Amino acid sequence: MGVIHRPRTAWDSARVFVAAAECDVYWWLTDEVGRRLGAAYQESLARTRLRLQRRADAVSAEAGTWRARLEELLQERPDLIPVLLRLTEETAARLPR
Repeated sequence: MGVIHRPRTAWDSARVFVAAAECDVYWWLTDEVGRRLGAAYQESLARTRLRLQRRADAVSAEAGTWRARLEELLQERPDLIPVLLRLTEETAARLPR
């Protein structure tokens, strides 16, 4: 694996997670997030889904929140970079086209 740009990884992952929270991919992703990143992130994803269901204009705010959350995670736990990259790739592949 080459050099990983953590802010870019966090941003790409945040956008994919928020997109997944708005569709049926959420059900797969929530289990994977809980298993790979932990219960706190799974709970945050559930809250994101609820906010998106209540407010259609919440997408940008949620993506920004997830970007910050994931960037902090990767700063504290750089060992999770490959895990997040795989999870993001798998989730993106499952999103409706």
